[in-house]
Amino acid sequence: MDQPRHAVTARSIAARGIGPAPQQGTALLPPMDMASTYLRDPDNGYSAGSVYGRADNASVRHAERQVALMEQAHAGLLFSSGMAAATAVFTAMAPTHIVAPTIMFWGLRDWLHDIARHGHSITYVDMSNLPAVAGAIRPGETGLVWIETPSNPLWTITDIEAVAGIAHRAGAILCADSTAATPVLTRPLTLGADIVMHSATKYLNGHSDVVAGVLAAARPSALWTRIGALRAQIGSAASPFDAWLLARGLRTLHLRMREHCRTGQFLAEALDGHPAIAEVLYPGLPRHPGHAVARRQMEGGFGGMLSLRLRGGEEAAIAVAAGVELWQRATSFGGVESLIEHRASIEGAGSPCPDDLLRLSAGLEDPDDLLRDLHRALASLG
Repeated sequence: MDQPRHAVTARSIAARGIGPAPQQGTALLPPMDMASTYLRDPDNGYSAGSVYGRADNASVRHAERQVALMEQAHAGLLFSSGMAAATAVFTAMAPTHIVAPTIMFWGLRDWLHDIARHGHSITYVDMSNLPAVAGAIRPGETGLVWIETPSNPLWTITDIEAVAGIAHRAGAILCADSTAATPVLTRPLTLGADIVMHSATKYLNGHSDVVAGVLAAARPSALWTRIGALRAQIGSAASPFDAWLLARGLRTLHLRMREHCRTGQFLAEALDGHPAIAEVLYPGLPRHPGHAVARRQMEGGFGGMLSLRLRGGEEAAIAVAAGVELWQRATSFGGVESLIEHRASIEGAGSPCPDDLLRLSAGLEDPDDLLRDLHRALASLG
């Protein structure tokens, strides 16, 4: 499985993997490296490049190289969760001012509420409003702009290239959470972001059996070195088994994303205008406020995530979630199975998520079956 002599697309990289690993031999797939420690050479060196499992593992390196190549990145770092990856960026930075989205993954936003413990200050802003983003920047003080696009759970779109320009003119770096888009649809580093982050638990793995996160950097930097050092010191790298499963999941990412996008678009169009639904939130709908930007920076589709706001409010939303049969009531997203959840219940007190909102992750089941299941549940509202 030598590297091709000529340039290939991200799709080919994902499907074929990258290799071979030193111990792979003639095996088509790289074996799992479960070692916790590695032998020294007689001269006391480590010519193979691995010393100890907390920082060194061939399976981890294999998966993070795959993601880095797909993102057209300088390098990647694989973590034990998406939260571990995201928080590593903030904790590795010297105290600074941060600009972050008003609407974003709740787990990270909740963690950021106490960001002052790391010496940082933070301003939240609507990242789809470029004048507001520019106004939130403090020249000479802002060191990091964090974006998430499409953002969870309202699926708002941020213009990555434009916000990168705003951040860089102020001397700040831009980090983009691209979990919902994946490298198949959007490559933020090619649009000006400095670091891209994924919860690899979601689409990258795609089978609801891994918890992992990954960062990929556009170029070497002191911050990137510090992030890697912190990961080794804290021991927050992904396990070899999770890394191996992730690398396996990446092999079908392009095929899965094609179907997720098709089903997401189909459901959004079919449910738009339903009398029980006040609004369908999906960037693939022409009336979506971020549709034009999404068309420009998302290639091949708009993803498999959509949200529904019910006219009957929280009671109706919970009733619909309870009334489905094919959709499964669980948090997380990006797996082969379709999931539905009342998001405000998950996020709890203080969440900006509307209580009439259902978040849907369109899986790989038959789209018509998924639509019929939702129609039955919606019809039960009377």
